Amino acid sequence: MLKIRLSMGGAKKRRVYKIVVADSRFPRDGRFIEKVGFFNPLLPKTKKERINLEVERIKHWISKGAKPTLRVSRILGEAEILPMPPKGNNPLKAIPKKDRKKEKDQGDQKPEEEPRKDEPKKEALKAAVPKAEPKKEKPKKEAIKTEPKKEEPKKE
Repeated sequence: MLKIRLSMGGAKKRRVYKIVVADSRFPRDGRFIEKVGFFNPLLPKTKKERINLEVERIKHWISKGAKPTLRVSRILGEAEILPMPPKGNNPLKAIPKKDRKKEKDQGDQKPEEEPRKDEPKKEALKAAVPKAEPKKEKPKKEAIKTEPKKEEPKKE
């Protein structure tokens, strides 16, 4: 199956991506059929050099059955070659991770939830099961303290 995808290049913390047509079984940065553009995420979105696409070749490969990955389809959507893919639903994405944990902790302390229809109500279960009286334990007697046995010196 043919894919139009990003192939990583550049240096550490200075990534530059090639937009390539490759078989889906080939490694990400390995063998590809044709390079059809590049993408430099380090440049601001307003610069023209950020994305370069060979539109005719991309349309050719799409007509042959190549499917763009999600990231490439967004790039092609911004360039108005393909329709923009629908946005996913991740409401927590805009919240920093450390704040997400705080919200989860607050979410655990929320008021009682409504029971499901298939589950019996908690109150009904409590009423049906009689409470057993807690067993009162007798105070333990103090252990009699004895002195440890002294070893007798061995006679040889």
